[in-house]
Amino acid sequence: MGTIQTLPGTRDILPEEIGYWQYVEQVATQILSRAMYYEIRPPIFEQTALFERGIGEATDVVGKEMYTFTDRGDRSLTLRPEGTAGVVRAYLQNNLYAAGGVQRLWYCGPMFRYERPGAGRQRQFHQIGLELIGVGDPRADVEVIALATDILKTLGLQSLKLDINSLGDRNDRQNYREALVNYFLPYKEELDPDSQDRLERNPLRILDSKAKRTKEINQNAPSILQYLGDESKKHFDQVQQLLTDLGIEYNINPCLVRGLDYYTHTAFEMISDEDDLGSQATVCGGGRYDRLVEELGGSPTQAVGWAIGMERLIILLKKLQSSLQMSPDIYLVSRGEAAEAQGLVLAQKLRAEGLTVELDMSGSAFGKQFKRADRSGAIACIVLGEEEAENKTLQLKWLQSKEQQGMTQTELFNQVGELKEQVDRHKRTMSNSTP
Repeated sequence: MGTIQTLPGTRDILPEEIGYWQYVEQVATQILSRAMYYEIRPPIFEQTALFERGIGEATDVVGKEMYTFTDRGDRSLTLRPEGTAGVVRAYLQNNLYAAGGVQRLWYCGPMFRYERPGAGRQRQFHQIGLELIGVGDPRADVEVIALATDILKTLGLQSLKLDINSLGDRNDRQNYREALVNYFLPYKEELDPDSQDRLERNPLRILDSKAKRTKEINQNAPSILQYLGDESKKHFDQVQQLLTDLGIEYNINPCLVRGLDYYTHTAFEMISDEDDLGSQATVCGGGRYDRLVEELGGSPTQAVGWAIGMERLIILLKKLQSSLQMSPDIYLVSRGEAAEAQGLVLAQKLRAEGLTVELDMSGSAFGKQFKRADRSGAIACIVLGEEEAENKTLQLKWLQSKEQQGMTQTELFNQVGELKEQVDRHKRTMSNSTP
């Protein structure tokens, strides 16, 4: 029998890559915490009705892409295809609105859609997202865009393009929907099959088609900006002015509609030019969704949010930073029964002091252990042989300068603060010398 393999559209995130994921999560946590956003962790699977009502039954996500199953209690459940609906459900179920004011929430985790796998596109994929619930002010739209910009630029993505659009309110959208249907009907036979299907169910999604002929037809389609009411125009104008005030450049893209039915007013995407990912160049997308809370049984509540696709982002980060591999502060080598036992105790004590220590457990000759120490990227190497074990001493070797000093194990712990300072100093020196 052969080994069992991962399913199509899923992949293992291996130790050599995990540093990038941890780096993204660390940066996002720091930036969102400074803006007073609190992490929330909803379940990975929910009642199917949550997504049917929240996302919209006419969307591709609900119609074609959800992983839905019946459990032993004869309930229809779905692995979450996106994060917003679950966060809003948690907001309502747990009465987060009772405190009044605004709820600033963020999440991180896996989502699931049955799509064709490709570069940056998996059936189990990961997102970092935020939701700002309880405010309709254009400043909220711009705050969330600014935070996404901060995260992506801090990670090193400098060539970002921000596309924005307004989808208006319910009346604006209905008027625009009718105009689109009237425009596309004469071209129905020329549209791609998916767009023909969307013509009656969800004509706005035709504007997002990647089919060549449909894209040509879209060029002369009416713009939703022509159908915005006075309040919608005012909101969109204020968003643009506030982005300008913050020095955030943007491009108005009337074809930007996003793939979920709950969006209203501002919609936006951030696209990176750092690498050619084709249709997968969008690393962040979101917008305002003023009707979703009400659709899910709550009082009318305005909200805005976004999600960053982690897989696409990691591809870009790998191009920008050749390695984010974790390396130890100290590599500990030992040989001989007593030395190996003392080495384990020593490693644990140093870890308790806040140092990162890798303990060589190979039992091989010192020469081979020293080679692994050099490859590990450690700052220093602690050496314990039979003689050191007998005398409760050790050798401390700085791997870059090759300087070496002997000391007792007690002396090492009496000087552990100084040791940490020396390790940090070596790290800074190595960082500054890296091109």
